[in-house]
Amino acid sequence: MLLPDGLFFNRAVPISAGATPQEAATQVELALESIAPFPLSQMFYGWYWVPGADHAFVYAAYRRRFTTDQTASWGQAELVAPASAALFGGAVGPATTLLLAGAEGLTAVHWETPQVPSQVVYRPYAPEATEEDRAAVREEVLRSLGGSKTVVDLLVPPVADPSYSDKEITFRSGDFVSRLPSSVASALDVRDKGELEALRAARKRDVAFWRVALGCVAALFLLGVGELALIGGHAWQQVRVAEVNGRAPAVRKIEEAQDLAATVQGLVTKRFLPLEMITAVLGVNAERKPSDVVITRIQSSAGDAARGAFTIVLELETTNPAQVPAYGNELKKLPECEDVHVEVQQSQGGRSRFRVLVTFKPGILKPNSA
Repeated sequence: MLLPDGLFFNRAVPISAGATPQEAATQVELALESIAPFPLSQMFYGWYWVPGADHAFVYAAYRRRFTTDQTASWGQAELVAPASAALFGGAVGPATTLLLAGAEGLTAVHWETPQVPSQVVYRPYAPEATEEDRAAVREEVLRSLGGSKTVVDLLVPPVADPSYSDKEITFRSGDFVSRLPSSVASALDVRDKGELEALRAARKRDVAFWRVALGCVAALFLLGVGELALIGGHAWQQVRVAEVNGRAPAVRKIEEAQDLAATVQGLVTKRFLPLEMITAVLGVNAERKPSDVVITRIQSSAGDAARGAFTIVLELETTNPAQVPAYGNELKKLPECEDVHVEVQQSQGGRSRFRVLVTFKPGILKPNSA
């Protein structure tokens, strides 16, 4: 919010070389206390200074010159300062004067050096001033400034340029552009410094809350997208399951055909060799079987899917039971045998019956040549 320049008095005050922004602020307030007719607590004041400049430009107004309604409207403003202060950030050369003519008066901003203005002069127009009167006021203002190398007439008041950056405030008046960094603009503001600091802290907090709220909205949006993706994925999975279930009968037929082919292939490639198996467990001349062990039955397992074509079952009877386990151990030592399992079937009347399962290694037995 820009205020009329006629409500403020202004001065250029010296700043010591190498001063920090905090030191410059202290020197400005001390200078104001010495030159102002009122205490600082009864004034609205601000200043413009950039690091390295040898002076600051200060302005102040008695608080009672503004009504309560006027000051109440300042609460949401980004900046409250005289209209001339909006021009302080322009790129100008030495001895440059900007002239801003308003409906009620003429404001002149003069720079002796490019960094900080040295003078601001305001002259009101007479109530019924003619164009000649306004031109005379203009000439008188320029003479009071002591001469200018460059004079720029601004045809429209400065207007804040909408910006989403929190690093600077930009004003435009026609082709003239004034950029005020946020660190400098805070000193330009004429509002109570304590209230202004509290207001800015509240704004920072509000910005933080706003960003958190936006983050929460974004998170909720992502969660919603994820939920929709899960729903879509579930529906797609149901379609796939239905498709798989629909193809299950055809798959079962294929598996059955593969099992049948595997069985046929096994019958072709895994020949059952009963005579070779018997020869292996007994020996060519029955030398491996103990003499007091009698073989009562030999059974093949070619039709047993659990045992396959490589197992035979021996049913033995003996009066010396210790011979059968020893016989089973001897069979285990044979290179053709993969496993030998001995089971006691019955013992009665001094005779014992055993069942011996002998499993051969696949492919190790070869058919006897004629």
